[in-house]
Amino acid sequence: MTHPPRHEPASPRDLVGIGIGPCNLSLAALAHPLAELDAVFYEQRPGFDWHPGLLIDGATIQVPFLADLVTLVDPTSPWSFLNYLRNRERLFPFYFAERFHIQRAEYDAYCRWVAQQLPGLRFRHQVDAVRWNPERDAFEVDFTELDAEGEAEALGRTYTRNIVLGIGTAPYVPDPLRPLVDAPGVPVVHAADYLDHRDAVLAAGHVTVVGSGQSGAEVFLDLLRHRPAGRERLHWIGRTEAFAPMEYSKLGLEHFTPDYTRYFHALPEPVRDRLIAAQGQLHKGIDAGTLAAIHDELYRHTLHGGWPDAVLTPGVRVRTAGRIATTRIELHLEHLQQGDRSRLTTDAVVLATGYRDRPLDHILVGLDPYVRRDNSERPRIDEDFRLVLDPSVTGSVYVQNAELHTHGVGAPDLGLAAWRSATILNSLIEKDPYPLPSRTAFTSFGLEERAARVPQARQPKRLTPLVDGR
Repeated sequence: MTHPPRHEPASPRDLVGIGIGPCNLSLAALAHPLAELDAVFYEQRPGFDWHPGLLIDGATIQVPFLADLVTLVDPTSPWSFLNYLRNRERLFPFYFAERFHIQRAEYDAYCRWVAQQLPGLRFRHQVDAVRWNPERDAFEVDFTELDAEGEAEALGRTYTRNIVLGIGTAPYVPDPLRPLVDAPGVPVVHAADYLDHRDAVLAAGHVTVVGSGQSGAEVFLDLLRHRPAGRERLHWIGRTEAFAPMEYSKLGLEHFTPDYTRYFHALPEPVRDRLIAAQGQLHKGIDAGTLAAIHDELYRHTLHGGWPDAVLTPGVRVRTAGRIATTRIELHLEHLQQGDRSRLTTDAVVLATGYRDRPLDHILVGLDPYVRRDNSERPRIDEDFRLVLDPSVTGSVYVQNAELHTHGVGAPDLGLAAWRSATILNSLIEKDPYPLPSRTAFTSFGLEERAARVPQARQPKRLTPLVDGR
């Protein structure tokens, strides 16, 4: 039984955030010292967690520790990773460890430490609808407070001048494999839930990992390390032409700078779409260290003679799949280069098939008449990460990690989270709380030199003085 709607303060807030992942957590951390900004963030989960099913022992994040929530725009912030280490009396051990890339579990612990201290976060709050209220000149946000069991406890409503969406991504399961995930019996799990089902997967006679990105590599390596030499019984397949490393050269990494983001945003829509389709190696490959660890582990399994019972085959897609007598799975495979087809029988499948953006439409259905869209019916997003809305809407809706089609490969990258948060805050406040650099890359991405437009604060309207007699 839910209670009647519980209204928050009648005066509109300055900002309501929907979703509390790393992106909105970064925004909340940078917004915290801005006393003039009334901001609150809603999240339906009971607390912060970051890909909990993939916090495999030893797995590291793919950006340096400086790409925390705040450091790249405010190194003096109390919410930096280094201050987290200092708070936990671990700064000297970290100094001597000489680690530039930290473990996933440590990054998750750091973010939870920040989330537990920021006062503007509201967990167990599910946002149900967003509407524009022209009478109040503000957005109307309806939400449901959830109890410890995730059931509705109370309804609420708040008003805000601006919204930022940070609802993140959802695990993606290809159509041929979708029926298997929902059926009982043989373990078929997405990599996002791997640790929850790890014991069952390890106990299976034969295991197949589908997906040739970083998650697939980490799961395959973990299985390889914990199955006996000579009796590994592992298969690793993926659609890409090779188990290839992610681009990690220093100049290649400049595609994850504000300079490239601004360059990409200024390109015509068809050009942007072609680039996104061709840039997979910038953000979908495998960390070279993980590939080296897999090879080292495979080699270790040969020390006593013989080859490991592990098959690694790139360039393969799953055409269809089905269950055999409720205890096994049969995958129908096709090799994309040879054109050959075959069947693979297995006892467990881990789907490292990636993530897709959560659709914004179900949250923004109330704003749909106001949203301007591109030729592919995707929301248009301006340079400062705002949805392009009808001019009658005076408030702004910002997006975080939903702008791949307009801002390029850096959209999901943790290294740009703090810069994007600062950009949003600078556009909200009538001063410049976070000065941003005018240049961030040695590469000039276009032939024509263009002055970089550093996002500045929103300027108040200037009224023209009246002069007597005119």
